[in-house]
Amino acid sequence: MPRIPYIETSECMACGTCEVLVPEVFRLDPDKGYAEVINPHGAPEDKIQEAIDSCPAECIHWVEE
Repeated sequence: MPRIPYIETSECMACGTCEVLVPEVFRLDPDKGYAEVINPHGAPEDKIQEAIDSCPAECIHWVEE
């Protein structure tokens, strides 16, 4: 089953780590104060997993599409 990354915005610290690692998928919106998924299929799953593993707030998760 295909899965996509999901950001729990209430937990996001707006550190920008996900955007630095995978800018094709994640974008930090400083006005909103959290990161967003802009293209859930923009990078291979292993690259997205690296961003998930590197998130200090642990707010990025996989969800089934």
